[in-house]
Amino acid sequence: MRIDRFAFGTIRIDGKTYERDVVIDRGAVRPRKKKPSKQFREEYGHTPLSVEEKIPWMCSRLVIGTGAQGALPVMPAVFEEARRRGIEVTALRTDQAIRLLRGTDSQTNAVLHITC
Repeated sequence: MRIDRFAFGTIRIDGKTYERDVVIDRGAVRPRKKKPSKQFREEYGHTPLSVEEKIPWMCSRLVIGTGAQGALPVMPAVFEEARRRGIEVTALRTDQAIRLLRGTDSQTNAVLHITC
């Protein structure tokens, strides 16, 4: 998997352009379905990443790209669930997350927010 380009609102992975958040699960890319987390929007001022979503837990490391300015809230329950499963979590701005992903193996999954 190769992330070719990232700019606010767009990311290109293996030559395919996505204009919404993506999930990388063992090398497969799919759109992030954040509808289950929308119930927490008022509390966080933005739809956060929550355990209600289909997070790619089958990994040893989960990288969370929090957006161009790092504004995606990650609910504490996500970190707690990762700790319970023995998964290392790294949450940082999406551009930094992409740099980190370039040096990882198939045991690393990701959730990448491509705006804010």
